[in-house]
Amino acid sequence: MTSPVLIREAQPSEYDAVGRLTEEGFATGPYGHLPVSEERRRLVTDVAARAASGVVLVAESDGALVGTVTVVRAGTPQARLATGDEAELRLLAVSPAARGLGLGRALANAAHEVALEWGAPAIVLDTGSLNLTAQSLYDSLGYERLRSHADPDGRITHVDYRLPLAVRDDVVVRLVRPDEYEAVADLSERAYTIEYEISDDYLASIRDIESRAIEHQVWVAADAASGALLGTVATPRRGNTISPLAQDGELDFRLLAVDPVARGRGIGDILTRHTIEIARLRGLERVVMNSGPQMVGAHRLYEKVGFGRLSDRERIIEIGDRSFLLLAFTIDVPVRLRLDEKIAG
Repeated sequence: MTSPVLIREAQPSEYDAVGRLTEEGFATGPYGHLPVSEERRRLVTDVAARAASGVVLVAESDGALVGTVTVVRAGTPQARLATGDEAELRLLAVSPAARGLGLGRALANAAHEVALEWGAPAIVLDTGSLNLTAQSLYDSLGYERLRSHADPDGRITHVDYRLPLAVRDDVVVRLVRPDEYEAVADLSERAYTIEYEISDDYLASIRDIESRAIEHQVWVAADAASGALLGTVATPRRGNTISPLAQDGELDFRLLAVDPVARGRGIGDILTRHTIEIARLRGLERVVMNSGPQMVGAHRLYEKVGFGRLSDRERIIEIGDRSFLLLAFTIDVPVRLRLDEKIAG
């Protein structure tokens, strides 16, 4: 492969190609010698049904599809193990010509991010006991082995895995929903105006949740029991940035806000660490962000998490007749995935 690898959602026009890629991936695996049942063939080739149950991701390089994975929701026709709000990873396949480049790991991490977007408490999956490469991958990603069990016909023994995602049982972090835009705007306004004097233009930007959610990712932290919104933060989608601060290999975030009534629950800490996890899943090296000099409470949070000043990227900005130093902060990301290729979407 000579061009960057892009991981993105499959388009309907590509479903037939994704089906063929999946078939090829499994036919050249440790169970390729076994006859394929009609039920299994439908599962592999009916990519539209997979997409209707969740999200089908593909890895593309040089204009060709070289890998795929599907993430499905519990209770859908394509799910086998997932229960409750869990997500299930299915049919991870890499073209034989692209193996050994870390694409399986990249696809699994991209699936992990999809599950986070849903607010899933865990991802589950199963793989065959002879598929030692897949088992090694899932073990290295932190999945827990649950049990082994045989197919009804006894041909294949499956190994079940589960990866917990929730940081705390009482808080769910997920993407904002369209019917929550106004509530998140109100929450953000309360968070920023209770302590800081801000301009009308900045307040309008803070409140523009809909535009931000369309272009980027707007995350919310919600109370697991009541569903009440507690906080929010925005990150860019894969391959993009959300501010001029970020450079190659970095993820930036903006507009971290915690509802004043939810302070003291560690919501800011959860959302900040969530941005670091997103960066890790994308194989990025650092998280960076800007903050105004008056936001000392936020600065204490970032320092507690482990951020340091990024002084060489700080700059003077002017708002009206006032000027001030826009601070910059950074933290190195513990990276398990390191691909030379750019992962975008």
